[in-house]
Amino acid sequence: MYLIGDQPAYAEKLINTLQRIPAQLLEGLEPCAEPIRLESVEDLYSMVGNRNLYLLKSGLLHAWIDGKPLFYVQEGDLIGLRQGLNTAPCVYMSDEPLVLMPFDREALFRHIHASNTRQELFTQYILGQAALMSDALARSKPLDMRPVTGFQHFAPGAELIREGDDAGHVFIITEGHAEAFVGGIKVGDVQKDEIFGAMALFTREKRSATVIASAPTTVMMIPKEQFLALMQSNPRIAHSLIESMARRIDLMNKELTHYKQLTVN
Repeated sequence: MYLIGDQPAYAEKLINTLQRIPAQLLEGLEPCAEPIRLESVEDLYSMVGNRNLYLLKSGLLHAWIDGKPLFYVQEGDLIGLRQGLNTAPCVYMSDEPLVLMPFDREALFRHIHASNTRQELFTQYILGQAALMSDALARSKPLDMRPVTGFQHFAPGAELIREGDDAGHVFIITEGHAEAFVGGIKVGDVQKDEIFGAMALFTREKRSATVIASAPTTVMMIPKEQFLALMQSNPRIAHSLIESMARRIDLMNKELTHYKQLTVN
């Protein structure tokens, strides 16, 4: 996948990372039917349906959202993961021959959920795609109408999120590093590719910590509605993410307890 028009450096790096994921997700899983060969398409789903997922083996697809050409789907990309998510309808078209490998949707998700590694890769893939689409849509609008979504850049010392604020996005660091603080006390680090800011979306409470960039940092921001739609359509991934957040909260509590013991002594 790549975006139409000038492609920002941060988007290019993320796209290169995401491009390697489908092959890892599909490893060990057989297609559910023979390859589909098409000479050209004006609307892919009208020809093949949307029950299955498709790996693009050869060719190039143009993706249109809200009547605008926003990105291309290239060889090695998975098609159909947007189905069921709270995203704008996408129309795929092409004027050149295509070869698609069909995979049963339910079989693929069972395959993904059978491995923690594949679950993490899938979450990274779908959230990365969502962030790229949000960024592309935002950049297609006039400057004064662009929503706060897609990618944001922070200088060292800048707050990514603030304790007590409302939660409207989930974040993933694509470049850089940040630190988490509760009540002014450092309770942990936030590393590259780590998801943070999701707990407040699940609990519908205020932000429980402040996260501050400790180096020049780029984060991708996934709107609350898209993130919750993803979790609702993939409850096992939501369960895995909640377990990961619970472990992180446990570490934060230990850090706070250790700090309090030091101050008392």
